[in-house]
Amino acid sequence: MDFFAGQDSLTSIQWALRAIVGFFFLLIIAKAMGQRSISQLRFLDFVIALLIGNIIAHPLSDEGLGLKGSMITMSILIILYVACVLLSLRWQLLRKIFDPSPITLIENGQINYKNLHKARITVDILLSELRKEKTESIQKVALALWEPGGTISLFLNPKNQPITPADVALPTKPFTLPRTIIKERKIDQHELKQFGKDEQWIVNTLKNTYNVNVNDVLLATLDTDENLTFFLYK
Repeated sequence: MDFFAGQDSLTSIQWALRAIVGFFFLLIIAKAMGQRSISQLRFLDFVIALLIGNIIAHPLSDEGLGLKGSMITMSILIILYVACVLLSLRWQLLRKIFDPSPITLIENGQINYKNLHKARITVDILLSELRKEKTESIQKVALALWEPGGTISLFLNPKNQPITPADVALPTKPFTLPRTIIKERKIDQHELKQFGKDEQWIVNTLKNTYNVNVNDVLLATLDTDENLTFFLYK
């Protein structure tokens, strides 16, 4: 266990053990932080990510620094992080500090220049975000908000929104998500049972209807109407 403490030099095995311990400890840290910090970096998430990255990097590259101290420091930081997240759910003041309100960038086709400056973004960045949302004209935008996570929420004017079946009273079928029944040549027995099917059914269907073997299938899905879609290895 000498690799935990600072040393004048470390053997190759001790370096490897430090890396392994550091890797799995970071996995535990990331799990404790929750999906929020992984999916989006808000103010508090950004601060904790910088701290953790800096703390763990040094003992993994400098044998003179102990790993134990870094792990204790990171553990305390994660406890503080989780506590701040939980407290912000209860207290609005903390919530405003860690998760500030979105900033209005565009309203009724007009750019709010003061709020652009407040969000610290340029017109070029704004136009780039609009292009990502497949919007070529600012005049079509009813409202655009700069979210705390650094993303833009865009709402078009009603007259510029795409027509949906509901707008013209067209009948529609309920949405169903196709299930993956074969992935990389492996049949998912559990998903097949959801349709009341078994392995023999999919094997026979592929062979008799499409002259395809399961071992040739990269991906196959099935919906509630028993529409089979598959992709072969190329």
